[in-house]
Amino acid sequence: MYIIGINAYHADSSACIIKDGKLITAVEEERFTRIKHFAGFPKHSIQHCLDECKISLSDVNYIAINQDPKANNFKRFLFLLTHRPDLKLIFEKIKKRKTYQSIKDTLNQEFKNNKFLGKIINIEHHLAHLSSCFHVSPFDEACVISVDGFGDFASSAWGYGKNNNINIDKKIHFPHSLGIFYQSITQFLGFKNYGDEYKIMGLAPYGKPKYLNEIKKILLLKPNGEFELNLKYFKFHKSNFNYTWNSGTVTIDDLYSSKIENLLGKSRVKGDELTDFHKDIAHSTQKVYEEAFLNIVNTLHEKYQSKNLCIAGGCGMNSVANGKVKKLTKFENVYIQPAAGDAGGAIGSAFSTYHNILKKPKSFVMKHAYWGNSYDESYINSVIKKHTLKLDQNFEVKNFQDADALCKNVASFIADGKVVGWFQGKMEWGPRALGNRSILGDPRRNDMKDILNLKIKRRESFRPFAPSILSEHVNEWFEIDDKVPFMMKVYQIKEDKRSIIPAVTHVDGSGRLQTVNKELNSKYYSLIKEFNKITDVPVILNTSFNENEPIVCKPEEALDCFLRTKMDVLVLENILIKRI
Repeated sequence: MYIIGINAYHADSSACIIKDGKLITAVEEERFTRIKHFAGFPKHSIQHCLDECKISLSDVNYIAINQDPKANNFKRFLFLLTHRPDLKLIFEKIKKRKTYQSIKDTLNQEFKNNKFLGKIINIEHHLAHLSSCFHVSPFDEACVISVDGFGDFASSAWGYGKNNNINIDKKIHFPHSLGIFYQSITQFLGFKNYGDEYKIMGLAPYGKPKYLNEIKKILLLKPNGEFELNLKYFKFHKSNFNYTWNSGTVTIDDLYSSKIENLLGKSRVKGDELTDFHKDIAHSTQKVYEEAFLNIVNTLHEKYQSKNLCIAGGCGMNSVANGKVKKLTKFENVYIQPAAGDAGGAIGSAFSTYHNILKKPKSFVMKHAYWGNSYDESYINSVIKKHTLKLDQNFEVKNFQDADALCKNVASFIADGKVVGWFQGKMEWGPRALGNRSILGDPRRNDMKDILNLKIKRRESFRPFAPSILSEHVNEWFEIDDKVPFMMKVYQIKEDKRSIIPAVTHVDGSGRLQTVNKELNSKYYSLIKEFNKITDVPVILNTSFNENEPIVCKPEEALDCFLRTKMDVLVLENILIKRI
């Protein structure tokens, strides 16, 4: 049985395919279109799924989408009666709902010679999120939380999963949303691009909690995990709010009203200097978000007394808050799959169809994130051959038949301060580069962040770079011993180690942890182990292989990025290209 799951007509469009309950592949459309957070129909991702399984669309039994236009309709009607929003806003939402309902027509239009003969399944947005974490987790039972902006007229849902079933206890409906709260402050601080919330997480440690009282007037915390927005500070719920994806690029109007400036002060214009005021707002926002999030977490534990927790939704990408769950609550085990945001709705809709609707038993665990494209040696050689003129006397190209020898060479380059583009194996699922589409550097160098930003990344100086560490050494370097293969939790680095790895230690002494296991990524593991032999440091700086674009997907994109930046070394599988 084949089930394709999709996230369509929303940011981070994606697709996956499962065969008899096992995930075969999962990819995000942005990697093919080269448009960040691509929204629209994931036709390239669907084609990739078919190619990986060597099947046609007619062989697929079900296509599941993480939207259900019929969900929460009573709540929608009640909102219309009580809030009387702008008619243009109503018509725009009706138009978008019709788009979701035409999936089969779109499929047959995009795949004209390959008709879909199966059944379309609509999975409610937050059920898909909950399924995306619980049904691929290692747990037979767990508390489950989904928190994001909005989907199917709800912003949050939480409950309990056992075996193949998920029961939702509570939903928070439109217009109240933790995701909208956080995104609004992100916009207020001058970060207007869709998905910029991670910048607030990076900025927050530079500030102080000076504006907690003001921020708590915007987000109102209630008992039993519930919360409300103080709607006088927002406008998205009553005016003709613009959320579009023309040509796949997401654009979104300011969510907040002018009254927020009466409360907090003047909003920042993009490009303006970041002052202590902005840093304090970011810090206070992160603190209030954490309080609201942990309020939900503690409510769930009090009811179910489970030691296991699964987290999903766009807010599941808040790795700082995620890293505080084990320390500040009674949960012992926390699972977050690597595409916690809306892209993850693809696997959630597929697995929810398999388990909740078809009633099949739980049988798959996502232990790693390597579910995307891969390229063999002949393909890579053909790419290099096409670029022969560009790879002139200024470059040295060497093919290593022995992977250990390659890792030794690359480790020595990193130890010498070189910046390395590392391309191998299957592309990662989710927004984090985890050792297959990564740029690597020496974490011991105080100046490595500046080098990376000058040579390649060109991003804000306050944003941290992440450490990849051999899993058996975590307890020596971090204050908590947790295996985190997906880089979804931030933990404190031990105080005596921070000065040794300053390039991956944030201003508050933390690091967004990725543990590397030999079983799950032997080549990346071997590289870090060789670096450890040279330096006595089992840690490498890891950041995504890109330059203000989606993470590279194909070898030619990796080579182009290498050539147009000042990267020192490029590794394409076993081929090493070095600037002379």
